[in-house]
Amino acid sequence: MCLFSAIIFSQISNPLPSSTSIAQTSVSDTHNWAAFNNVAMLGYIEKPELGLLFENRYMISELSTKNIQFSLPTNSVNVGLSFSHFGYSLYHEMIAGIGFARNFSDKFALGVQFDYYSAYFTASNSYRGAFFPLVGLAVAFSPVFTAGFTVLNPFQTNIQTEFVTKRLPSVFSFGSQYFFSPELVWRTQIDKEVSSNYRFATGFEYQMLQKFNVKLGMYCSDYLVSCLGIGFITHSFRFDLNCDVHPLLGIKPLAAIRYSFK
Repeated sequence: MCLFSAIIFSQISNPLPSSTSIAQTSVSDTHNWAAFNNVAMLGYIEKPELGLLFENRYMISELSTKNIQFSLPTNSVNVGLSFSHFGYSLYHEMIAGIGFARNFSDKFALGVQFDYYSAYFTASNSYRGAFFPLVGLAVAFSPVFTAGFTVLNPFQTNIQTEFVTKRLPSVFSFGSQYFFSPELVWRTQIDKEVSSNYRFATGFEYQMLQKFNVKLGMYCSDYLVSCLGIGFITHSFRFDLNCDVHPLLGIKPLAAIRYSFK
């Protein structure tokens, strides 16, 4: 008789909202601060900005994410407030964060964000939560090349209940941004969640007539996922619509709108 033993590692669920950067290559995107991504990009904000985002994972309403963020630049440090809700009535996760970042003469930007995560557990009919930090850095090696680094939940904070231990994602990300021209940018990114596989991503964004953006990219983590997106920019508003196409799970649309105050 033969006895086989197998060890199975499951992916840690990630309730964080995606960014409007194509293929989620936001760690080096100096033109786009996305809540719960690289907080250092908050340092590049020049006007107060309000943003709303909705993401529907694989066309399942119970897996939708709603996010709101607000940024306020000051003379000393830029401040960002953000809130995200993932799930539905029987199970949902919420994250609130306050971030601080500064751009040091366009040479580099540094930021830190303090996040509070809470989840609703049906078994105990209660909420449990935990604090964890998000730290980000962006370094401009030249006017056309920037590298970014961020770490989320570096101390691997988890939530312990009477019935289960809720493991929160602990993610390290590194990426680059290169402008071939003022209209064409190429971004790359590598993510590593400590208990999951690496994620490799790359994408291009092309701006036409200073009003329209066309985005094309892909990322790989177990499966190769294609990404498409478009954007429309006015004097105060920016609209983005992205779509990830997973070969097994289907499509994951994302819509976002941002308003810059004068």
